[in-house]
Amino acid sequence: MDSDLQGNIARRLSEGVPRACILLEPEQLAPFECDGLSVYRQTPLLVVLPESEAQVVWVVQVCREAGVPLVTRGAGTGLSGGALPIENAVLLVMTKFSRILHIDTDNRVARVQPGVRNLAITEAAKEHGLYYAPDPSSQIACSIGGNVAENAGGVHCLKYGLTVHNIRQLRYVTIDGDVLTAGSLAYDNPGYDLLALLTGSEGMLAVILEVVVALLPIPQSSRALLASFSTVEAASEAVAAVISEGITPAGLEMMDNPAIRAAEDFIHANYPVDAAAILICELDGIEDDVEQDLQRVSTIFRRAGASELRIAQDDEERALFWAGRKAAFPAVGRISPDYYCMDGTIPRKHLAQVLSKIAALSEGYGLRVANVFHAGDGNLHPLILFDANQPGELKKAEDLGTEILASCVAMGGTVTGEHGVGMEKLGAMCVQFNAPELSQFHALKAAFDPDSLLNPGKAVPTLHRCAEFGAMHVHEGALPHPDLPRF
Repeated sequence: MDSDLQGNIARRLSEGVPRACILLEPEQLAPFECDGLSVYRQTPLLVVLPESEAQVVWVVQVCREAGVPLVTRGAGTGLSGGALPIENAVLLVMTKFSRILHIDTDNRVARVQPGVRNLAITEAAKEHGLYYAPDPSSQIACSIGGNVAENAGGVHCLKYGLTVHNIRQLRYVTIDGDVLTAGSLAYDNPGYDLLALLTGSEGMLAVILEVVVALLPIPQSSRALLASFSTVEAASEAVAAVISEGITPAGLEMMDNPAIRAAEDFIHANYPVDAAAILICELDGIEDDVEQDLQRVSTIFRRAGASELRIAQDDEERALFWAGRKAAFPAVGRISPDYYCMDGTIPRKHLAQVLSKIAALSEGYGLRVANVFHAGDGNLHPLILFDANQPGELKKAEDLGTEILASCVAMGGTVTGEHGVGMEKLGAMCVQFNAPELSQFHALKAAFDPDSLLNPGKAVPTLHRCAEFGAMHVHEGALPHPDLPRF
């Protein structure tokens, strides 16, 4: 760490931010050295926790004038290293922006600050008969600003979409310190769709100040069904059959046997621990329609070979079905010293094929894999179990993860569904995109941030990196911006 730079930036920041909001000491910085992907760690130059929009603008301006990189962080629950600090960079932490500013029941929207927890929006809207649909497993802790940055999803994204489908407007600060608005309360907006562009941009284009989220009426009825299968292939075929019948569940999730056992030991959700796979299907809407669809899905599951069907008898049992699924990640953490959570997406029809490929890769690498995923929309979350204390195991886990993501791309999928790219999937991005496509991404980044100060080195690999990775062959002159960091 450059101590002289730290002192100079801290003094400059303190002209517009209270000194108590600037963290400099090693013990203060340590909690911010990683996000949820803890295998990558870096101590930031300093941490600043602004309390007003004017202070955020000041921080951005100071960093721009000094040429110091700026990384924005929310709750730190991200799983791709998107909020990983960069050496000699300022970490801008938005957790003090935690107010729900207004709930507009007429337009069914809520205006919130970026540090508001995902679940807090639904809790506040519930008294109005409304809720916010995207529900990541970390919704009790993750912030809406981070959800926007990563375009987060959740178990109900099959029917209700990702974050991008559930927000109406953003207020944000550019690297020049300008406060702008993208989107509107109307369903269409003239000009380029900057709202969609900023959603999922992983802090590389702007700093989010406010979010207007769409709220939905709480469904009249919600019913859940749990089905057990003796093979993963049968469960995969059942998923495809449900969708092909024209049924759109609120959520349709799959867990394989290692994940089932880990979740059951942790949550005691009464999961069938001998099943090769289970499906959890939730249907919501008008009561009569839900009951009809529940019977149709039950028939489809039996036809696909379900060995057991359970229909939740009340909201308490329905919540228990979901509790095991939502706790699957920490549950797996109890059975392995470390695990590496992947996030790729494939067309639903290839579920069985990709899962077979994952099983073969798992055996080849000698690392166990537990699979938990949003089966209805093909979003896979293979959890690679390893021990970082064993020399070479982390590298094996990373290589296995990259091969899994390459398999997703080969099947017409993508390297992320909701976790973002961050630092984790830079190599996999080289598999999915060719040189001209990556150059276009870099050109877009340069239009917003010409000096590459906002979260540099994340989400989009340089062509130099891809050449080293070996996924494409480029020459030095192909780099779109030679001054971009080469990592």
